Amino acid sequence: MAGIDIQHKHSLSLAKARKGVEDVARKLADKFDFEYGWDGDEMHFKRSGVDGRIAVKPEQLHVTAKLGFLLSALQGTVEQEIRKVLDEKFS
Repeated sequence: MAGIDIQHKHSLSLAKARKGVEDVARKLADKFDFEYGWDGDEMHFKRSGVDGRIAVKPEQLHVTAKLGFLLSALQGTVEQEIRKVLDEKFS
């Protein structure tokens, strides 16, 4: 099973970083059709073939996801889109 593991630095307060992650999740959910929700400072997201989380930490976001067989072929595209959105929102 393919996986994504991205660590992205930020300089926001935890509250602002959470809001930013919520905005990113909404944008990616529209594009990739997944459900998401919060558990503490971790946002979990899921759809058929994808199971992941975004951990909001001081000065860092940590995105991890497991991709099923079909989406593993698109790992590079999915990872690139996540990085692009994180750069737009948190750089």
